[in-house]
Amino acid sequence: MTSRRVPRLADAAEIAAEHGLTSARITGLYTERAENSVGMTFPEPVDMRGRARLWDHAAVTKWFAHRAPARLQGHKPPARDPEELLNAADASRFLGYKNPNQVTTFVRDHPGYFPEPDAIEEMGTAENPYRRQLWKVATLQEWMASRPGRGRRAGAKQAPPLPEVSADGDPDELLGASQAAALLGYKSVGSFSSSLSQGNLPLLKTTDGVAENAGRQNGRRRWTRRRILQQAAQRSKK
Repeated sequence: MTSRRVPRLADAAEIAAEHGLTSARITGLYTERAENSVGMTFPEPVDMRGRARLWDHAAVTKWFAHRAPARLQGHKPPARDPEELLNAADASRFLGYKNPNQVTTFVRDHPGYFPEPDAIEEMGTAENPYRRQLWKVATLQEWMASRPGRGRRAGAKQAPPLPEVSADGDPDELLGASQAAALLGYKSVGSFSSSLSQGNLPLLKTTDGVAENAGRQNGRRRWTRRRILQQAAQRSKK
């Protein structure tokens, strides 16, 4: 007898993180499913978590693969040198977003969704330093061709897998977002970050430190293993 597939379930926050949208937009795609049909209707939820709808992740992914993101339909980037470096605001405009902070939002709230910068400039003064991230035009063009929501093409870059993290390590060790995501059972850093921004991980609103002397990871939030496991225990009771 063939066993039935147990679907992976995902809420609006998790789906939004994977596709660079907001939870409200995912809810809108569902409630307006009759109007936004693209040859197939946005899937019905298969379960609930409290008041949150849960969808079959594979079914939603298939729907997005048949749908070009409306915000970028018809957008043709201007001709530019592939090696030219653009800051976040210029990159947002190049990609066709009206919001000049869109790329900044991707980088901050959805790790793994947008490509890492090709260069980082240390700016400001010793008293007030800041960093400017820069992307090559070629990097942006490659992302446009393979971004989530358009289906994967051969050779497209994918977010790195989460690390294997033991719950039995030093309880005071500081762990980053990818390690926290793994301990909490998320499938990606993006899903974890989205859930955190939605207020679903209240114990992690407080950080225990930031990364130092870690290159591009400088300034990234860190939590103790103890705090993350406490949050995991709280989630399991819901």
